Amino acid sequence: MGMPINKILILFIHPRFEKSSANRALLAAVQKIEGVTCNDLYEEYPDFNIDIEREQALLTDHSIIVWQYPFYNYSAPALFKQWMDVVLEYGWAHGGQGDALQGKKVFVTLTTGGRRESYAPDQHNRFTLREFLRPFEQTAALCKMLYLPPFAVHGTHLLTKRQLDGHAELYFRLLTRFTTGDFDTASIGRYEYLNDLLANERVK
Repeated sequence: MGMPINKILILFIHPRFEKSSANRALLAAVQKIEGVTCNDLYEEYPDFNIDIEREQALLTDHSIIVWQYPFYNYSAPALFKQWMDVVLEYGWAHGGQGDALQGKKVFVTLTTGGRRESYAPDQHNRFTLREFLRPFEQTAALCKMLYLPPFAVHGTHLLTKRQLDGHAELYFRLLTRFTTGDFDTASIGRYEYLNDLLANERVK
């Protein structure tokens, strides 16, 4: 494969990464893809004292941003909110002159213990996963970014190693395609999850 067309920044936010077999598998699968950078926020900022200039430089240097985290209590870990509040500054990321992120693509990668079918109006979690992610979708819109469907790993505590390896392989294929520019944004938007796009292609 030649030089990557798109550089991908994985903003990884997990306060208990050592206990997450799902996230370890996902990151292990993609860490050697040329053009992919993993920025582990809890490793970099255990005191929540975020280096704003460093983070903004990383965002500027990459064309696709991935927000990857465990889905805790229907949202993201606290450090991600801190990151959003201080890094996505008015006048830089949004506002009249805030166009530093304009046109960049962004999506959420998350892991959750709940089964996919439990995220529905008549089920335990009452809302779809996409509905829970609305604040992140709107933040992307505020920053003039193009928000893509999420990549989600459900039922993490029930997964066999084979199933987990399958998710990791899908993640590898997804990010590899994104680095090469081999995707159509318009067609991707009609899928509920990015997993569905790749899974459908695999069975054809």
